Amino acid sequence: MAESNPGQVERRRAERSALLLSATIRDGSRKAPARVIDMSTKGCRIECSTVVSDDSFVLIGIAGLEAKRCRVAWHCEEFIGLEFESPLSEAVFERLLQDGQKNLSATEIRDLRSISSRTQWLAKKADVELIGTMADISRRCAENAVVEGLRFKALKRP
Repeated sequence: MAESNPGQVERRRAERSALLLSATIRDGSRKAPARVIDMSTKGCRIECSTVVSDDSFVLIGIAGLEAKRCRVAWHCEEFIGLEFESPLSEAVFERLLQDGQKNLSATEIRDLRSISSRTQWLAKKADVELIGTMADISRRCAENAVVEGLRFKALKRP
């Protein structure tokens, strides 16, 4: 679980794993592209430009997974925390992890760095209750960018 910050209550009920998956989010008749940046069997964090309200319900679509109804647990700018109405099975979760943790391209690694920078900036501006969440996303994306960057360089060597 994420390191706890003084004064911040940890609300997450399952360990999240970082990944990058394309998705769509549907809020009523609106449909928008999204990117899953981490996930657990209980929920996920996404990057998406659509406007949502805390405690509202949306549908998230991820390739290979039936659309899941989710509660918006929190949002900060383009980052949204979703809680699945019904948890994913371990088998489905493991398959999604494999899909989302494949060797990343140079563009996807740059995207991770960009997410890390953006969430670090948002953490500095965020309300007290979201500082830890934004900092956690920033840290995880930065770590993944470094690891994947090293893996990418190793694969490119002759």
